[in-house]
Amino acid sequence: MFENITKTLAGAAAVAVIGVTASAAEWRGWNIHVDGYPNTIAMDKFAELLPEKTNGEITLQMFHGGTLGSQPDAVEQVRAGALEIGNFNLGPIGPIVAEANVVSLPFVFKDVPHMFRVLDSEGGAAIAAGMAAKGLTPLAWYDAGARSFYNGDKAINTPADVQGMKVRVMNNDLFTGMIAQLGGNPSPMAFAEVYQALKTGVVDGAENNWPSYESTGHYEVAGYYSLSQHLIIPECICINTDAFNALSADMQAAVSEAAQESATLQRELWAAREAASRKAVEAGGVVVNEVADKAPFQDAMGPVYEAYFETNPSLRPLVELIQATE
Repeated sequence: MFENITKTLAGAAAVAVIGVTASAAEWRGWNIHVDGYPNTIAMDKFAELLPEKTNGEITLQMFHGGTLGSQPDAVEQVRAGALEIGNFNLGPIGPIVAEANVVSLPFVFKDVPHMFRVLDSEGGAAIAAGMAAKGLTPLAWYDAGARSFYNGDKAINTPADVQGMKVRVMNNDLFTGMIAQLGGNPSPMAFAEVYQALKTGVVDGAENNWPSYESTGHYEVAGYYSLSQHLIIPECICINTDAFNALSADMQAAVSEAAQESATLQRELWAAREAASRKAVEAGGVVVNEVADKAPFQDAMGPVYEAYFETNPSLRPLVELIQATE
């Protein structure tokens, strides 16, 4: 009898172990940034926090440096569930999610703090809902700074200074439209090609944030950086919507909490990295200028906004809500 009880208990224990093993989720995550970059450190922190917050029920293996493909590839992998997690810039997500594209409207945000106030309010909830409907649920928002113009010839102070310039932009109609309305020639191309394009004159200029301008060495071949701050586009920690919806409410809360703690770290690291990058390029001889009056740039964006509203009339209230957020 004792032998039968022992066998029964042993079998029950085995089933219990199998049950725990089967329920444990081993997620994979994508990030394009290299080791030491604020996002990479923060995503590693997210991976560290997940098993702590979920009592070991969820683990995450991060793949940095774009090793699992380009961002467009990774976005589709997360949407399809081939990957669970991705750290994405919202710029390339815009063509997929109309609500996410509003953050790519030039000058839609006053500054970075304004952007986060929007994302933490009703406007951010609308953007998140639109993304979730397309298979990408945002867990937290990362800082990617403000993008400004740089080139090798002159400071940019007015739209007239952009006239005739070939400017590299990300492949998004809003970005190409922005350059065209300023009188320039938009030149979408892969980010990895920009240094050589600047060096050889294939393009006259580009636009990006401080850390990207510095870490890529673009400042070596484009020594004028003009603080237009025309695009302030956040990044997200996104999870496959079905994977998130399959979690219990407690697990969803735990995963979200881990993501928020990661975002707090990322924003702190980003601020420090921005300051260090600016100091480094200025020490390297870069000429930095404030754009004293952004109104002429903003006024030139009227056709870009109207073209966007013609295609997305239902999103006019969202844009107006963002602009009205204090």
